[in-house]
Amino acid sequence: MKGKSHVSDRYHHQGIPTTACRLGEHDSSTFQMYSSGGEDPAGFRIQYHRFEPGSSLHPLIQTVPHVAFKVDNLDTAIEGEHLLLDPYEPFEGFKVAMIEDDGAPIELIETDLSEEEIWGEAKANSVIYPEAVVPICAQDAISC
Repeated sequence: MKGKSHVSDRYHHQGIPTTACRLGEHDSSTFQMYSSGGEDPAGFRIQYHRFEPGSSLHPLIQTVPHVAFKVDNLDTAIEGEHLLLDPYEPFEGFKVAMIEDDGAPIELIETDLSEEEIWGEAKANSVIYPEAVVPICAQDAISC
């Protein structure tokens, strides 16, 4: 997105790859990964992502922390960029793509949803979490 002064963007969250199981992980069979965190509206919305062997996501996404920005127009924001993850809609009203910027993955999001709608209850017809979203790690016994 370098030099795209016509694209409005603002910080949304940060994603950090991890190998550690974390409380409240959600299983994404679509991408063979587990995600946790990000829900705290008072925080910086840090998410953790743990990947299974064979995950289809680009190696940079699996190994390098990413920052995510909300943009006013996803198609314009990704124009001419090196895509790590093609645009898709993980749930209705929330479009996402990931690009590479100088060796770092950057997530770009186009949505009019509120933060409560984004981070709240499980979404119907979710591409990223097609199964019922149930934490796999119990508070007393983490077994990953």
